[in-house]
Amino acid sequence: MRAEDVLGRVILVTGKEEFLGARTVDDVRAAVRGHDPEAEFADSPAADLTLATLGEMAAPSLFSAVRCVVVRGLENLPDESVEGLLGYAAAPVEDVALVLVHGGGQKGSGVLTKLRKLPAVTEHKSEELRPSDYPGFVAGEVRRLGAGIEREAADALIEAIGRDLRSLAGAVHQLTNDFPGERISEAQVRRYFGGRAEAKSFAVADAAFAGRDRVALEELRWALDSGTAAVLITSAFAGSARGLARLVSAPRGMRDADLAREVGVPPWKLRSLRDQARGWTDAGLARAIRAVAQADADIKGAASDASYALERLVLTVTALRRG
Repeated sequence: MRAEDVLGRVILVTGKEEFLGARTVDDVRAAVRGHDPEAEFADSPAADLTLATLGEMAAPSLFSAVRCVVVRGLENLPDESVEGLLGYAAAPVEDVALVLVHGGGQKGSGVLTKLRKLPAVTEHKSEELRPSDYPGFVAGEVRRLGAGIEREAADALIEAIGRDLRSLAGAVHQLTNDFPGERISEAQVRRYFGGRAEAKSFAVADAAFAGRDRVALEELRWALDSGTAAVLITSAFAGSARGLARLVSAPRGMRDADLAREVGVPPWKLRSLRDQARGWTDAGLARAIRAVAQADADIKGAASDASYALERLVLTVTALRRG
């Protein structure tokens, strides 16, 4: 991203995938900082935005005329501030990059529609990825860091790490640091991450969603003792929950190959998912998904003890399966 792409313009970041949205915001900031190391930065929730506060954030200071202003949660913009924001977006200040972040959903869609019609507005979508999009995401991350990756290696990395984009990006960063400028092979991925999915994170999730509490707790303790990151375990639980939900809601009578694409798993995974699905109701799955979301928030800072949060998640999911 270049400075001329963002200064004097409005960058509209939309969609539910927080990691991709944050990446776009970081790219805008980096472009502004590269253009002027003395540039100033401001950040504000849209709920607090008024025409006056926007003017203050966009106004030049004694130190620099170049500024980057990020407004988050555009869906919460007060009604009385809409016209002022649209007026600014129609004629943005030349030395200011304004980034508007909308978290997805229907709330605030009227403002989005009006912003999209303005010539100074550029939209960057950060929608949730489909299962088929993940290899491309991995390949793009590798290219950003000046290397290449085989398709089989990308698939192996997703299998090992799961579908948490932040964790995948971190794994790519580790690989490209250790093999700078190389084309990363499946053997290199498996050397670093091989078995993590089957023997660690996904082993915990599979046992829990099958209702085997003792096995799931043993696998969890072994995974944590061997250094598996807590976020990889919640990512595996989230992947299992999504897979089960998609399987339960899939149309009847589909061929296995088509069903695997619909669910977003390899064909060999369908058998274990079918076995797990027999013990789940729609209400139980909904509660399990909420429990996974809570555990993920807990290990990322909402609670002080990640191990306890993960043990509670295992016991909650296994109880729901049995109940």
